[in-house]
Amino acid sequence: MNCQLAFGRLTRLLKCVPQFPFSYRCQSKVAVSPKVTSSFVQDVQAIVGKSNVSTADAVRQQHGHDESYHSTEPPDIVAFAESVDHVSQVARLCNYHGVPLIPFGSGTGLEGGVNAVQGGLCLDVSKMKNILSVNAEDFDCSVESGVTRVQLNNYLRDTGLWFPIDPGADASLCGMCATSASGTNAVRYGTMRENVMNLEVVLADGRVINTAGAGRRTKKTSAGYNLTNLFVGSEGTLGIITKATLRLQGIPEATISATCHFPDVQSAVDTTVQVLQCGIPMARIEFLDEVSIDACNKFSHLDLKVAPSLFFEFHGAEAGLENQTKVVAELVKMNGGSEFRWATDVDERNHLWKARHEILWACMALKPGSKPYSTDVCVPISNLPQVVVRTKQMITEAGIIGPMVGHVGDGNFHVFFPVHYDDHVTLKKVHDVSHKMSLIALELNGTCTGEHGIGIGKRDLLVQEIGAEGLAVMRQLKDTLDPKGIMNPGKVFF
Repeated sequence: MNCQLAFGRLTRLLKCVPQFPFSYRCQSKVAVSPKVTSSFVQDVQAIVGKSNVSTADAVRQQHGHDESYHSTEPPDIVAFAESVDHVSQVARLCNYHGVPLIPFGSGTGLEGGVNAVQGGLCLDVSKMKNILSVNAEDFDCSVESGVTRVQLNNYLRDTGLWFPIDPGADASLCGMCATSASGTNAVRYGTMRENVMNLEVVLADGRVINTAGAGRRTKKTSAGYNLTNLFVGSEGTLGIITKATLRLQGIPEATISATCHFPDVQSAVDTTVQVLQCGIPMARIEFLDEVSIDACNKFSHLDLKVAPSLFFEFHGAEAGLENQTKVVAELVKMNGGSEFRWATDVDERNHLWKARHEILWACMALKPGSKPYSTDVCVPISNLPQVVVRTKQMITEAGIIGPMVGHVGDGNFHVFFPVHYDDHVTLKKVHDVSHKMSLIALELNGTCTGEHGIGIGKRDLLVQEIGAEGLAVMRQLKDTLDPKGIMNPGKVFF
């Protein structure tokens, strides 16, 4: 056996041995899959063009990780698709040779979803950036897999419409479908699951399907299985999404943002629950604890009081907003909260939400040189105060920095731990708190991940959440659609 291949196979075997899970951006410079031969590379070049294929170490490293704490695991080859035909032919080729195939959009995931844990081919779809149609009268559009949410909303600017799902990062829309993303507006507009009408998907063997039928874009259907939602949240393990038909919303007549602070976490979360129980159609309700507020003040040049806080946003007609804001202000006061600090000017409002979206980097700045360890859970809103308070206690008892932020209107919150990846003592504490957070969420009828996905890091928790029989059915679906197991292997399942 060739020495290079022997070393590569040994490297892959060692990856299967349990070890400390926190090496960060680990470098691997050797192509390790014996199936990715020079002949295979030439076949890929024949499909997508020589300029769209790279085996350069820098390109492979770039495509071997997302924004998560998981170690870089580069593919053996990176190909850039420019059409659904490219995607189909590459999938057919990989399936024939048994080469792992990993879809790559914008690389903004948070659970290692693009890591090439078994080597193989990474198919970057970021060049497929066409907005195919906008049907303003029907409030929908169709986009290719490389179109990002910012690109789409810039395109829609003069139509009076927008796509409201906002995970913070400028993620690709089809990547958002693949992870069932949501974000700050989900309390009003839902998640990707509620806003995807149809998907074009390339299966492992190269077949192209439309999950609701070619060209279909109805608001509802009772025709057959819901294939669309089978692929939403599948994390690239069942197929590659190459086109999405999405619901659009009208831009609201008026938008008002406000912040207020509270004496403790319990009061802030209790207010959130009461606002929703009153049936007020909030656009956003974001919770930030005092550590997050301090980080925002320093990083984004705000002057908010350092205390547990809520960021509110109201959408609607001006006449209706006055009554809504009055009721919310009364609930805030009843729970010991401060007076509202209003942001009605567009620039001021944008600055406020820009600061919220930059919170990950603001948290990292609290510990210079650190990298992010991010996790999220979601519970029914009636159980939210309990899980937030218990998590806060665990972070304090562990003596670690753990800024908390949350889309609390959905019962979803995150902790962004800034860590140095050579500090194994702190990393173990962070991992323990993160794991216990998920267990508490499951105990309270919640989920171990509200929007990040399972990826690599939460596969063991999926078993506890879905149950053995449910997981067995998921495996059957995977085996049916991907019998050779080439589609993003090592994700979701062990």
